[in-house]
Amino acid sequence: MAAPSGMVEAIFARNVEEHPEPLKAEVRGEIPSWMEGILLRNGPGMHTIGESKYNHWFDGMALLHSFTIKNGEVFYRSKYLRSDTYNCNIEANRIVVSEFGTMAYPDPCKNIFAKAFCYLSHTIPEFTDNCLINIMKNGEDYYATSEVNFIRKINPRTLETLEKVDYTKYVAINLATSHPHYDSAGNILNMGTSIVDKGRTKYVIFKIPPSVPASEKKIKKTCLKHLEVMCSIPSRSLLHPSYYHSFGISENYILFIEQPLKLDILKMATAYIRGANWASCLVFHKDDKTWIHLIDKRTKKPVSTRFYTDAMVLFHHVNAYEEDDHVVFDIISYTDNSLYQTFYLKNLDSNFENVKFNSIPTCKRFVVPLQCDKDAEVGSNLVRLPSTTATAVKENDGSIYCQPEILREEIELPRINYDYNGKKYRYIFAAEVKWSPVPTKVVKFDILTKSSLHWEEEHCWPAEPIFVPSPSAKEEDDGIILSNIVTSEPQKLPFLLILDAKTFKEIARAVVKVDMHLDLHGLFIPETNVKTKTEADLENDHE
Repeated sequence: MAAPSGMVEAIFARNVEEHPEPLKAEVRGEIPSWMEGILLRNGPGMHTIGESKYNHWFDGMALLHSFTIKNGEVFYRSKYLRSDTYNCNIEANRIVVSEFGTMAYPDPCKNIFAKAFCYLSHTIPEFTDNCLINIMKNGEDYYATSEVNFIRKINPRTLETLEKVDYTKYVAINLATSHPHYDSAGNILNMGTSIVDKGRTKYVIFKIPPSVPASEKKIKKTCLKHLEVMCSIPSRSLLHPSYYHSFGISENYILFIEQPLKLDILKMATAYIRGANWASCLVFHKDDKTWIHLIDKRTKKPVSTRFYTDAMVLFHHVNAYEEDDHVVFDIISYTDNSLYQTFYLKNLDSNFENVKFNSIPTCKRFVVPLQCDKDAEVGSNLVRLPSTTATAVKENDGSIYCQPEILREEIELPRINYDYNGKKYRYIFAAEVKWSPVPTKVVKFDILTKSSLHWEEEHCWPAEPIFVPSPSAKEEDDGIILSNIVTSEPQKLPFLLILDAKTFKEIARAVVKVDMHLDLHGLFIPETNVKTKTEADLENDHE
């Protein structure tokens, strides 16, 4: 499919107007009667403030938007996250707070974030609270998240910005993933990086309960007060910790990939005075190994065997599970870090046809043997699963070299039926990214048969697909797929796409007469789980 002229201006280099009041969408088709709830999404929506412009698409101001589905109707609304960063920028009418790809030089007297740089005792400067990547659920509360120590609580119905939360008040981390996991009890499992804390740099895995004890509800204690550090893993380098965007979990293990895409802490600490942005402090070491860490949830200790693979870059884990004393995990990986470079706005050519991947996103399956026979011959493959071609070969020093099975190329933004998270599964729902970094298709990939189904339409650019199971689901793909679609044809309106997850046929679409932005991640909140702050307070008062 050829890219239309001016596509970049249509979906990247612009500011999107917010619509805080609900707008009724035009529903074409029929939405299943059981389908009620809110699709809540997050992503960059403003790239110019006054005369100043962001350098990178990922730097834009966070714009929350939602599709509320009830009784076969859909209502759309959007609202900018009223972060401290947003408020400072709007008040100054220019960019005064630095983002990852854009270094700002504000008046220190007027900007609460101003701090030129820190020495090693306080290595990392204070980050932006422009939480533009994802939405995190914590019990009845929802937070906009990014990859730093700040998260912002939001009201999922009104998109109102509530309190600012600083992880560092509860755990010693400077960075955190925007892709947490949730266990069967509703606990959040997440991880972050603690940089040069007491002479050590480490990766910290922590757990947040879904609620506080009944005795603390009256005094409005936060669940983060009960945050538990489950385990920490020392970084292989004090001043060059690995970058990571997500991690994996199986029934008994937490999976962390320490990749050779690394943060140079000394460069980051001096970025301001050097006139460099923080993204320039990310360096891919193509000759290094990628280390695979397994942490046993039961003992809260890392598995001692050293597993590694070739240098790679990954952002998204798909799933992980255990089978016959092996941990099987699927990821989307690249051979270098060119993806991030692609999204610098100067690199997004106006006709978009010159924007190509240097590295193709590839879905790979790795298999890690849990029982490593010490008497096994050097050079022998320790994988005993007949269903995969992935290997794990014993090396002379006792380490295990893992080589993957290639499942499928050219897919990104993977999602699954989360009821199968940490379990053996069959289906991946993703976006196809073929000739450019922007998705052109919504894809269902069958791991068992290696076959695919897809949806596409000319001049339509789909977001990450979200799977919603049907109430009577008996099979993994019983449910629907939601994906909001941005269009680059002026006469074509954006819409919420609703697919039958089994057949991948379109059931309905909800067309909205607004200028909708291309977003990043989000989640679906079933109607029974949506509560406003007022409702929650009333319940607590009643108790």
